[in-house]
Amino acid sequence: MRLATWNVNSVKARLPRLLDWLAGTGPDVVCLQETKCPDGSFPADEVGELGYAVASHSDGRWNGVAVLSRIGLTDVAVGFPGEPGFPQPEARAIAATCAGTRVWSIYVPNGRTPDSPHYRYKLDWFAGLRDALATELGGGAPLAVCGDFNVAPTDADVWDPSLFAESTHVTPAERQALADLRDLGLVDVVPTPMKGPHPYTYWDYRAGMFHQNKGMRIDLVYATPSLADGVRSAYVDREARKGKGPSDHAPIVIDVEPAGAA
Repeated sequence: MRLATWNVNSVKARLPRLLDWLAGTGPDVVCLQETKCPDGSFPADEVGELGYAVASHSDGRWNGVAVLSRIGLTDVAVGFPGEPGFPQPEARAIAATCAGTRVWSIYVPNGRTPDSPHYRYKLDWFAGLRDALATELGGGAPLAVCGDFNVAPTDADVWDPSLFAESTHVTPAERQALADLRDLGLVDVVPTPMKGPHPYTYWDYRAGMFHQNKGMRIDLVYATPSLADGVRSAYVDREARKGKGPSDHAPIVIDVEPAGAA
């Protein structure tokens, strides 16, 4: 199975790039975030021509998540029980079963600043996600949680940690929220550096940050050991961040062999 995750920063604005990327990369399952597209207008017909079924959860504002699959798409669930909101739950989580693997696409709240009520919302959202995943993991099926977590797990995942000392994405509480997810038994599938650069996944549009590789690793894949043990390659597709009109995130692509495969 080839599994990918990508914060596309508007699926309609990025549709030609998305279609070209799907055709060229050929993922079996794709988790999308920040689709910014109401469910009724998601370009399901266009991606369907490439063989993908679509499960989408969005209200058309700044959030929105989706799962695309060409290997089956069943048991779709949007949100999770007890999901906190601001003030109402937002379109930030969707799950589906694809060829026996439970796949979650998530878009964690940004948090804005540590003294903002959005920050408390972010931590509460993480806690609710942890509870939901604990329930799902009790079923024993392989599972992957993919998406924009809006947290850099370590200082090595930020191009200059000193610049983020008073901001979100690197605070101890946020990193503890990630550790709490891993404590469920999940493994951080870290992309392999390509010819030296750290595998960042996000670069601000401003000031040539991408070209200087001043980025962050905030797009993550957390997987059960049974799935993580089958990972044969994991990389950040930096090419998808180049050119005209890209997202400010690059996709992560993971190739997984089924358990027991030679």
